[in-house]
Amino acid sequence: MYEGPVQNLIDEFGKLPGVGPKSAQRLAFHLLQAEPESVERLRSALQAVVDGVTYCEVCGTVAAAERCRICSDPRRDPTLICVVEEPKDIEAIERTREFRGLYHVLGGALDPINGIGPNELRIAGLMRRVGEEFEGEEIAEIIIATDPNTTGEATSTYLARLLRPFPELMVSRLASGLPMGADLEFADELTLGSALSGRRILSGGPSQPARSGGVLRPEQAEPPIPQPSPEPAEQPVPGAGSGAAGRTGPSEAEESRRVSVPHRP
Repeated sequence: MYEGPVQNLIDEFGKLPGVGPKSAQRLAFHLLQAEPESVERLRSALQAVVDGVTYCEVCGTVAAAERCRICSDPRRDPTLICVVEEPKDIEAIERTREFRGLYHVLGGALDPINGIGPNELRIAGLMRRVGEEFEGEEIAEIIIATDPNTTGEATSTYLARLLRPFPELMVSRLASGLPMGADLEFADELTLGSALSGRRILSGGPSQPARSGGVLRPEQAEPPIPQPSPEPAEQPVPGAGSGAAGRTGPSEAEESRRVSVPHRP
């Protein structure tokens, strides 16, 4: 235990998420040995957060102006929106370099136990964006990228139900399953079951029905194997066989197999 301002600083650092007593102590003594200019920059940054943070008027993420850099980028696809819980989730998706649309930050997930309902999230703003045009473009797809946990799945189900009245709007959910480089033997049942249900088809067509162990969309199924058509029956040839011309009858082999039974007198 230390006395005075040093212990107070350690206590405040220890209240931060992910910071234990030892880490809080190292941070406090680092500030004691740091240059005054470095401490002043840290104080200014903290004061700016206390004074107020600017949020993007379109997606709701932290921004330096009225619109964030993503919503202001004309190269982004305005018809594609990815719904996330927190601004930090945007950075995680951006690191993949696979998504070129816009975002919508809900500000959390539905959690009735802790008093977080639809009115505490930015769900109404999402519905307004779906019903309106952005930069002259209508939204074509909503990707729900909430966390794969209880509250995230509840939020995803709630949003999918709200967006159901828009028949031309595609609503999708991020796939869940095995991470890259993982072993099947170490996967839990829920993760492995989700990976099996959300599997992707490498080849095949849209005609084969769904199989057990997962649901296949119609466009993922494989085509059925064509069956050979039955050969047409042979037609009798006129005049063939023993008999008059133009008369059809049994062949010689059939005649030889016949047995004549004499009648009694």
